[in-house]
Amino acid sequence: MLHTKSESDITSLAPSSPSRSPKRPVYYVQSPSRDSHDGDKSSSMHATPNFNSPMESPSHPSFGRHSRNSSASRFSGIFRSSSGRKGGRKRNDKGWPECNVIVEEGNYDEFDNEKAYTRRCQALMAVLGFAVLFTLFCLIIWGAGRPFKPEVSVRSLTVNNMYLGSGADFTGVPTKMLNVNGSLRFSVYNPATFYGIHVSATPVNLIYSDVVVATGQLRKYYQHRKSRKNVVVHVEGTRIPLYGAGSNLVIKNDNVFEVPLTLEFVLMSRGDVVGKLVKTKHRKRVSCPLVIESTSNKPITFKKNSCTYT
Repeated sequence: MLHTKSESDITSLAPSSPSRSPKRPVYYVQSPSRDSHDGDKSSSMHATPNFNSPMESPSHPSFGRHSRNSSASRFSGIFRSSSGRKGGRKRNDKGWPECNVIVEEGNYDEFDNEKAYTRRCQALMAVLGFAVLFTLFCLIIWGAGRPFKPEVSVRSLTVNNMYLGSGADFTGVPTKMLNVNGSLRFSVYNPATFYGIHVSATPVNLIYSDVVVATGQLRKYYQHRKSRKNVVVHVEGTRIPLYGAGSNLVIKNDNVFEVPLTLEFVLMSRGDVVGKLVKTKHRKRVSCPLVIESTSNKPITFKKNSCTYT
């Protein structure tokens, strides 16, 4: 039995026949714009191809190249439509639209500055604390070493030669001249228990009526702790003019005369307690009166109370 086909049946079967339709129709789906509530009436048109089977449909999960291409086209279509609505946003190298970066409130440099300031304060406090402790230590050592004053004891004075005669000074004024040659012996004791001392002295003078008739110089030396050292200083005076003081000298028979003299010098000591940082210094003035006979070569011995030590 033959059935006549209607026009509607022919129309519905036409797309399904590949031989009759060599070119596939394309349908366009119009979706409402997302920004329609903002008053933007623009719409986006997306081309949707006609697929021959369910496997080719985008709704069917596929891991092939066609699935990735379709996904990329959908996302790119979204950004394309969005950029078309916003009026041409800038894009980066990969084609993605640029967006503003959210800047967090607060400046982290302040925390770094506070940490650096705290570290500087800690370092400064450490340096100051060390300086205070070291200063206190040095003061304690200095106070402990202060009482150790060197002890001086004059032993003897030997006059090898003494001559009194007449002459003239460098200006031609006539006066009495005195020649003295001798040696002084004394000892220095260092009572310090933990440091040595550097010993020196002012010129050792033999004075007659405020006139220095002989002088000598002590050579500087170093003396160890808890030690005693005997020192010899040579004193000498050649053609010393006495001027008016010479009138008091009386020459006895056989050119024998006596000269009252005063031995004076200042002994100085310096102890390096803590290197060059902490030092102790002491001075002791020595004065010894004596009378020298011109013809005597015997050493003049000084008793303990013969000299003054100040």
